[in-house]
Amino acid sequence: MSDSEPSFSIPHRPRRRYPRQGGVCYEGETIFRLSPGSDCSEECLVSLVTGILDDDTYTFGDWFDLPVPMYLVRDHDCDTTFRVVVRYGSVELHVLPDTRSSALRAIYRRLAARSDISWSVSCESKPDT
Repeated sequence: MSDSEPSFSIPHRPRRRYPRQGGVCYEGETIFRLSPGSDCSEECLVSLVTGILDDDTYTFGDWFDLPVPMYLVRDHDCDTTFRVVVRYGSVELHVLPDTRSSALRAIYRRLAARSDISWSVSCESKPDT
């Protein structure tokens, strides 16, 4: 990891709960927001993200009818999962309970390598209550 590259250290992991009514919910969250240094349309970001996710490293799906592109991603090299959401002019990496920092770092590196855009990374974390 270079000195200028974000560490993707995960301050809080969400906790998975299975309510009696069915389904799954998460308590707490950590999101890494990757923001392009120059204007990039949502369409451009979606194209960039799906181009990377189409690599052999990933299995992904967009199974939900949501107003924003959201993908559940399985990184086979790092043996982990996370969510990717494209909205508000940025790419969000949502940590799941078993997400590994190395997978977040790997997708960041791929985004940086495939684009001529500089990226800033911020982290928002809310512990479970």
